[in-house]
Amino acid sequence: MELGLLSHEVYEQVYPSDLTPEQLDMILPLLPFSPPIGTDRSVDMRKIINGILYVVRTGCQWRMLPKEYEHWNTTYGYFRTWRKDGTWQRIHDLLREQTRLQEGREPTPSAAIIDSQSVKTTEKGGLEVMMLAKR
Repeated sequence: MELGLLSHEVYEQVYPSDLTPEQLDMILPLLPFSPPIGTDRSVDMRKIINGILYVVRTGCQWRMLPKEYEHWNTTYGYFRTWRKDGTWQRIHDLLREQTRLQEGREPTPSAAIIDSQSVKTTEKGGLEVMMLAKR
């Protein structure tokens, strides 16, 4: 089972959103292996991850992904698959736990503060009154 091609030996950080080799090595074990059926991956997983981070950081459209990364459609496909199968959640959890440990805290939070506010739609009763006014 292959993770894909990695080109650490010719690594060049092109954009500020690109991961360093050390950061990439931290999250690679959390990525799913290539499917057992079919051919092994032929894309550079570093370029896939960095392409996803570029879009998330800059807010650009997938089709405007710079040519330094893999094709936008391939990159988006990995992003979508990993969102659905929980890969991004696993990466987030690992990074949160490591950050908390570095700060001398427990790896997982034991409490949370949730602030909820009510937002008034109208002073007279919301959607029902608005619908009557339109008639």
